[in-house]
Amino acid sequence: MSSTPAPDRPAAAPRTASLQRRLLTAVLSLWVLAWAATGVLTWVDARHEVSELQDAHLAQAAALLLLQPLDELDERGQQTAADLHKYQPRVVFQVWHAGQLVARSASAPTVPLAPPDASGFLDRQVQGQDWRVFATHTDDGHVQMLVGELEWFRRDVVLASVRSVLTPLALMLPLAALGVWWAVRGAVRPLQALGTSVAERAPQSLAPLPESGVPPEVLPLVQALNQLLDRVAHMVEAERRFTADAAHELRTPIAGIRMQAQVALGASDAADRTAALRATLAGCDRATRLVEQLLQLARLETDANADGAECDMAAVGSTVAAWLAPQARQRNQTVVLDVAAGVPAAPVGEALAQVLMRNLLDNALRYSPDGSTVRVRIEPLAPGGGQLCVEDSGPGVPPEALDRLGERFFRVLGTGQSGSGLGWSIVQRIARLHGLGVQADTSPTLGGLRVQVRWNAPLPHV
Repeated sequence: MSSTPAPDRPAAAPRTASLQRRLLTAVLSLWVLAWAATGVLTWVDARHEVSELQDAHLAQAAALLLLQPLDELDERGQQTAADLHKYQPRVVFQVWHAGQLVARSASAPTVPLAPPDASGFLDRQVQGQDWRVFATHTDDGHVQMLVGELEWFRRDVVLASVRSVLTPLALMLPLAALGVWWAVRGAVRPLQALGTSVAERAPQSLAPLPESGVPPEVLPLVQALNQLLDRVAHMVEAERRFTADAAHELRTPIAGIRMQAQVALGASDAADRTAALRATLAGCDRATRLVEQLLQLARLETDANADGAECDMAAVGSTVAAWLAPQARQRNQTVVLDVAAGVPAAPVGEALAQVLMRNLLDNALRYSPDGSTVRVRIEPLAPGGGQLCVEDSGPGVPPEALDRLGERFFRVLGTGQSGSGLGWSIVQRIARLHGLGVQADTSPTLGGLRVQVRWNAPLPHV
């Protein structure tokens, strides 16, 4: 029996530590590091101070021995001082005269703690033990005084000093951790409350978050979220209007197509049937154009040209003029393309520049009468700017309607041409996305509509 291997399960995404845990970890880590650094510094400082103090004691003990009358020392025998304190064996002395040990403490070794000619402080190892020794001589140099202290005793003193400082700090560490946890928990509570508030909101709710009582550190986040919600609300509202307007505008060509199809079905004469079918095809073409414009406009809603593309507007003009040449020939129209030298690149991608040019030129051809001329002029403007100018011989646009150009589905009545008004919306949307200036007025030479599109140059005052 063959077995089917189990499909590989996707690896679980690594869990991100919470902000509270990261703050606790960071603060407590810093606390422990500070505690350890304090311990090291305390050890170094205590060791230095204890060494200085103990060395002073050794020198003082040697000075006291020098004050003893030397004639009382029995040169034929060795005098031994009894230990009077439990810590006294840790500090010893020796008195040497003419190479003979004449006096010592009870716990002092019998071998010399330092060479006969030694003087001052020395670190010595005697009989397997480390000693700190101070050596001095009488004025005549015949008697040597040696005072020594075991090194491990010094270390014990240092450890006791460090322990007395660090033990309270170590005992305070759990209390400090608890205090830090309480403080961090209180600090992140507004963020947790904000997260809970956002999580409990209805999916369709775009109301702004309350800003009252929000800490100053969290307020920029709340304000940014409110700005985002405001933009989303405007986008949703624009989408609703767009959908409603598109549905309303599509209803007209669809109703016309249906009516012409019914006429074609009921026509008994071949000529009437042909005319109805041609009207049906014209309605389909109009609906197709409307859908294409709607798709273009929908794509432009999210296209901000973040890549900083540029294009040669002269080449774009030649391409689009060639595309629309068959449309112009059907009505005996002439497209005059006038391109000057030295036109700087336009700050818009080639694809969107073609969309902009096609909408302008298509409008000019459709609204111009048969046999008319449409002029397209592309020229440089100082300093470093450029201009695209499209002029036609159509009826133009009344001054009171110029400000409404660009509104979706707005059309100037009485032109005798079908349309949806989306072409101007597309042109102005592309212009806004790429910082282009657009101005429409009456052509002084052809009498119809003149549209000027400029980049890197201000528009003229009207």
